[in-house]
Amino acid sequence: MLEVSIEKSMGKFKLQSSFKVQKGVLGILGSSGCGKSMTLKCLSGLYNPDSGYINLNGNTLFSDNQKINVQPHKRNIGYVFQNYALFPHLTVIQNIAYGIKDYEHNLRDKMVSEMISRMELLGLENNYPSQLSGGQQQRTALARTLIKRPNLLLLDEPFSAIDSHIKSLLEKELITIIKNNFNGIVLLVTHNVEECYRLCDQIMIMDSGQKIQFGTKEEIIQSPSSVTAARITGCKNFLDVTVLEENSEFLLLKSNDLIFKSAIVKQHCSKNMIACIRAHHLNLLPIETNVDNAFDCNILEITDSLFSTTLVLNCKSCILEIEVSKSSPAYELTQRSNNLKLHIPPEHVVLVEKNNN
Repeated sequence: MLEVSIEKSMGKFKLQSSFKVQKGVLGILGSSGCGKSMTLKCLSGLYNPDSGYINLNGNTLFSDNQKINVQPHKRNIGYVFQNYALFPHLTVIQNIAYGIKDYEHNLRDKMVSEMISRMELLGLENNYPSQLSGGQQQRTALARTLIKRPNLLLLDEPFSAIDSHIKSLLEKELITIIKNNFNGIVLLVTHNVEECYRLCDQIMIMDSGQKIQFGTKEEIIQSPSSVTAARITGCKNFLDVTVLEENSEFLLLKSNDLIFKSAIVKQHCSKNMIACIRAHHLNLLPIETNVDNAFDCNILEITDSLFSTTLVLNCKSCILEIEVSKSSPAYELTQRSNNLKLHIPPEHVVLVEKNNN
């Protein structure tokens, strides 16, 4: 188990990081400058926290109260940086062996040979990093880290320098490597919510140096606790709403001239809240459709991408963004008419307190 409760100030920025994780992959999600990488550096010992504690598997790595600060090389923590930080003047085999250079010669050679085989680097042993593909560099960096059998593996935006067309392949490769070769805790820093959802078991959202939500990836995406959490996880629509009616099945909400239902009922909800609705949950219907929670709308703006289209709509004085697949019936409708019906699925309206931003 990893238990963390630390504070660290650098200039005007203050990190206040507190969480517990037992096993699996924890994604640390947030925008640039929110404290994600600083958290990893404090865990690894590259930065010294100002106060607090770090415990890993019952061992105290840092404690200001107990005056404990274990040196980085004695923490048994593996750290893979954004650019992999391979030594350019060393070959694959030399890079991997670097972390165990003090081991007895025969044991070192055996461990390196086994790791090269497990990481599918056979035939590349004498290549230099500049001669490797992005995936081969990643496997080499992971091999160098995992050969020391760390208790904790830190991955700092491992795909930020990878071309998009091979990123999905490397993601699958990374998960396979971790599942087959590592039995400890993994912390993965990213600002990409889709990457985080694909790779992680749990997610911690950070903003301005603080944890704002922690839970399973399903909880985080389906029930963001604040506007900030919703925005960081990709939500595009936020409506100031007044609760007009509340019963056991739904809330009746009003935003400008739009009156709609939310199937998610929060106990002790305020009269004034914010409704968060993800763009891909909204749907477009023909103008003549008569269904509950569907409203006349018109298209203000269209932005095309390769496989989907983003539309900005005016719906009863509310501006909403919707994303539709180019293979969907909704997309076909947008090609024929500017006036449509917007359907808001009540089960996909998430309400947060107005002062909980």
